[in-house]
Amino acid sequence: MTTTTRSHTAIGSDSEVTAAGSRDHEAPVVGSRYADADAAREALRLALPMIEPLMSDETICGSGFLYIVIMDPALAPADARFEAAVLLEHAVGDRTRWDADYAAFALAKARVSWRSGQDSHRVQTAQPQSLRAGDSLLWGSVCLDGIVVAVSGAHPWYDEAFAMCIAANLRAIAKGRHAQAREADRLSA
Repeated sequence: MTTTTRSHTAIGSDSEVTAAGSRDHEAPVVGSRYADADAAREALRLALPMIEPLMSDETICGSGFLYIVIMDPALAPADARFEAAVLLEHAVGDRTRWDADYAAFALAKARVSWRSGQDSHRVQTAQPQSLRAGDSLLWGSVCLDGIVVAVSGAHPWYDEAFAMCIAANLRAIAKGRHAQAREADRLSA
């Protein structure tokens, strides 16, 4: 199984970078302390052993390909441009054989969930009034306690399931990191 990962620059407490598209060009955009790009990579690593064997099952993943997008839960639309809030993008399968632009689909799903703070299925089925011109009508992204993960390539109910697994892993990693900080008697992130 071919996989490629593209991590975006992690912004932690040790470095502050002003995003090109931040609303206030003077203020630094600082992402999550506990759910950073390294945590996103680990969350994905934990989920891939479940996901990859299912790629050949046409009842789950008709395309044989997946694209995964993980957003920074500390960067809301008021804080940063969408592109600056993307922590990680990951392709599963040979991208040269794609029959559709799964990356664009996953990014569009992530944008809907990131902006709304809701799973894309909920937006599509219960809140279509919140959709803007150009928004994706596809679903398969989740927003779990502010953690947005989008998947594209499987049937949408499995895109959503895979996204939820990755989001839950990221939340667990962040909780573990937070617990370690508290055990070390740290009073701030």
